[in-house]
Amino acid sequence: MGFWTKSLRIFNAFCDNAKQSIRQVAQVTGLSKSSVHRLKQAMERRDGYPESWLWDTEEGHGWLRRLVVATLSIFGLKRGVGADSISEFFCRLRLESHVGCSPSALRGVMDVVEHAILETTTAWEQEGIAHGETRPIIGAVDETFLARMMLVFMDLVSGYLLFEEVAEERSYDTWHTLVKARLETLGVRVFYLVSDRAKALIKLAETGLECLSIPDLFHLLHDLVKGYSLAIGSRLRHAQQALKQAQERLATCQASPPGSPELQRAQALVETSDAEVTYWENVHSVYRHHLTTMSLLVHPWCLVDSMRQTSADVERQLHAETRAIEAFITTSGLPVKKKTLDKVRKQLAGVSALVDVWWQRVWQDVQHQVDLTPVWRQWIEELLLPRMYGQEQLSRTRCPRRKAKLCEAWEAVQTAFERHPLTGQLAPAVRIGWETWASEHAKAFQRASSAVEGRNGYLSQMHHNHRGLPKGRYKVWTVLHNFDCRAADGTTPASRFFRRDFPDLFETVLSQIEELPRARRRNQTMALSG
Repeated sequence: MGFWTKSLRIFNAFCDNAKQSIRQVAQVTGLSKSSVHRLKQAMERRDGYPESWLWDTEEGHGWLRRLVVATLSIFGLKRGVGADSISEFFCRLRLESHVGCSPSALRGVMDVVEHAILETTTAWEQEGIAHGETRPIIGAVDETFLARMMLVFMDLVSGYLLFEEVAEERSYDTWHTLVKARLETLGVRVFYLVSDRAKALIKLAETGLECLSIPDLFHLLHDLVKGYSLAIGSRLRHAQQALKQAQERLATCQASPPGSPELQRAQALVETSDAEVTYWENVHSVYRHHLTTMSLLVHPWCLVDSMRQTSADVERQLHAETRAIEAFITTSGLPVKKKTLDKVRKQLAGVSALVDVWWQRVWQDVQHQVDLTPVWRQWIEELLLPRMYGQEQLSRTRCPRRKAKLCEAWEAVQTAFERHPLTGQLAPAVRIGWETWASEHAKAFQRASSAVEGRNGYLSQMHHNHRGLPKGRYKVWTVLHNFDCRAADGTTPASRFFRRDFPDLFETVLSQIEELPRARRRNQTMALSG
């Protein structure tokens, strides 16, 4: 019988009859008189504040256990708060007499929590492999540099991290060994792989996995941003500084007689500087418009008229937009960086290839399910799929400009979808089934690995907060992301990847933490000398 169980029995016995003797309580609880006496003294020492009695009740101790585990899980493991800060937090709550609050005691509890998390999620993943319904994944691979280099492999559709492994190198052989082993364990294959243009990653897709290697649109646009945005921003900033200085000079010349040469020069300088600012603001705006346009081109439909696009259509428009950017840069007085533009042009065919690959997968899936008439195929292609695709893109997009254009196109498709005669013929359950199918395919159009970049940023922040960590802590972060990171609809990456629900990770781990560390009494001589 544990310490807290004994204390609870004695507490309840005295609550039933506070005038009972030590011998009577010992008889009622089945404990020795010395144990009853010792634990009763401990309760009296803990009863130092008005709320202290609560923590000795069954409900209070259960809530205290939840408080400690939740604080260590959320702030310690997920947010990188140190044990010393958490110890101070518990002491501010006046809990040091009821539970071990020292940093070393809290680190011990955190180790137990980590072990429980890893054991639980390992068992859940094995259940998911045995009973889940996984499909070919759309992978994204990248590396991040902390104290050690880490290789990251993610399924973009579900957000499930297949691995985050510390490695000494990022060669093809290292990537291939890790990826193949993980795919064999999960029993899945890769449909296509999104990555930057590192040679090892291209070879991993085309040779190792025998799938399509898609250039990352995120990196492609970032190359353009690095190439010219800094130059434009620098000129705009200098023009604004010059305008400010000209306005200050004009203000000092206001005391001069009207029409004086000095005042006229100051006014002319303000006008010239203002025109320069306006010019570079316009250049900045037009350049951002070109970047937005390139992003909006890479979709299965043209956003202007919602007509289906092919890879050739998309590639032709991307090349035209690239030429427009080059012409704009030339006329703006900025240096044309041929290497940057050539690097972008080399990736346009690969980015565009995703469109045809996506359409092929859609129609293959349809043919496996049901035989459709041309009318129904047209309804799927022109209304159902663009409607669900637009809905998915709207949920992802954060840029106000792009979101406004996507929303305008989606609203037009939504209106046409609801008014179409075939839509009205569908029973509610059948319509939900088609919408679910279309939504799954909409999520399968992944043109960027920005989710992996976001993950790398999180790892960097956590590593900084913890000031370096042992290798084992990275595995805990990985499974916390997979099994305890919930989207707006309440699903986790693991539930989306395996297509099955898992219990709540925190509640499962909490149920395995039976005892908290006991508060330690300070040595009396140390207390007197403190």
